[in-house]
Amino acid sequence: MTKAAALAFLLAGLCYTAWAPLQFLNPRVDRSLSYLSELAAVDQPWSWLVRCADVLAGAACLAGVALAPDERPGGAGAAGWLGLAMFGTMTVLDAGVFPLDCAVLSDPSCAAAEAAGRLSVSHTVHAAVSSLALAGAGLSLVALPVSALRRRRLLPLGYGGAVLAVLMAAATAWTLILVAEAEEGVPGVPVGLAQRLQVGVVALWLLLAGAALWRDRTRVVPQRSHVLLQGTGTPPVVICAGMAGAWFHWDRVAEDLRSDHLVIRFDRPGLGLSSGHPGPPSLAEEAGRIAALARRPIVVGHSVAAFHAEAFARLNPGGVAGLVLVDPSCERPAGRGGGTRAARGAVRGAVQRALPALGGTFGATALARLVLPPAHRLLMGPHEEAGLVYGRGRVLAAALAEWLAYPEMAAELDELRRARPLPPVPVVVLSAGSGDACHRDLARLLGARLVPLADSGHEVQLDRPEAVAEAVRTLDVPRDTPPVAGH
Repeated sequence: MTKAAALAFLLAGLCYTAWAPLQFLNPRVDRSLSYLSELAAVDQPWSWLVRCADVLAGAACLAGVALAPDERPGGAGAAGWLGLAMFGTMTVLDAGVFPLDCAVLSDPSCAAAEAAGRLSVSHTVHAAVSSLALAGAGLSLVALPVSALRRRRLLPLGYGGAVLAVLMAAATAWTLILVAEAEEGVPGVPVGLAQRLQVGVVALWLLLAGAALWRDRTRVVPQRSHVLLQGTGTPPVVICAGMAGAWFHWDRVAEDLRSDHLVIRFDRPGLGLSSGHPGPPSLAEEAGRIAALARRPIVVGHSVAAFHAEAFARLNPGGVAGLVLVDPSCERPAGRGGGTRAARGAVRGAVQRALPALGGTFGATALARLVLPPAHRLLMGPHEEAGLVYGRGRVLAAALAEWLAYPEMAAELDELRRARPLPPVPVVVLSAGSGDACHRDLARLLGARLVPLADSGHEVQLDRPEAVAEAVRTLDVPRDTPPVAGH
């Protein structure tokens, strides 16, 4: 997404300089004495073209901020990107929603109408929105260079931005002085030149941001898997969290089992503390991940991870000791065939291929911080690790990838059930709530013992952790298995 962000900023910078040639199409607006925004006043010729260029500049700037490859921006970096986002938003509003009614400094009748209060709300609001746009640009000119120099990344933003920040401060001070003089009636004040210098600095800043991102050679962080081992004893217990789940949701279950078993918790790619996912998840991939963690484990699979656990057992008939499926997903897949289903699958596949890159962007991180921690508090309760884990864009991307992959994984499991028998191992299905017919059918299919938990919600590991530990302990399995794969 780095190149896409770079192109967006380059487009924003070019569009924000469109006034330079377009001002020659309107000789009624003096190029040195009049506000630049008078070119976009509703009553001026070619104003629609000026406004379109500004709207496109603002929208492209917003796209560049959203796609900027900065998952951990820090305080200064976040302030800088948010400043550019404010500039983009206010520029769109300034040109597209709140343009001037007429050219105040170029048309005496317009100035008289403004003084008499006869102009529209749009005209009145324009000055405030325009000021906010430039304030956002100014904030980014201070914050992003500080972030770049501190982190030694995107250094052209650091050094070039520092120079432009000085120019911006000088141009802004000059503009404010001349505006005050013009409002006092001083004739011949070149407020247009000062404002054009100010806007030109912002355009150069956008172009510099695009060039810096285009030349960015930041090394890709190597893939890292977060695995936590606790306790001793055989057989080992591998815990597979549900969709978008993290290791810490299973703290109480692991604490209960660690005296009897080696308990292995892990985060799937992109979730928890593991690095970003490389592509769409699949049952075969998840089964291989479990196989790499332990020899002949008891596998605890929650929700959609019950798919993973069952697939592991069917693909590794001699490598599993037992299964505990915790309030498992058990929907049967929809029928195959049909152009609509194929089209939906193609769209899902395209989105899934883009998600790993999108997860590393500032936009994904900002959205994750805004949405996921509050959602976690609402659905799972507070936890000290939740803000760190769920405030990352890659977690949002990985969660979306799992959600999008659900129909295909359900179909994959259905095919696997027809092709590979379940080995003769003990299976327990823990069913939350007042009773689920789907869980009864699943238990019958797997030859499992069904344990209803009427007093538990879907997050059984939080509501009834002792029930999960008890289900593991009551499985009739041998206890002389080497605990960890490769040992």
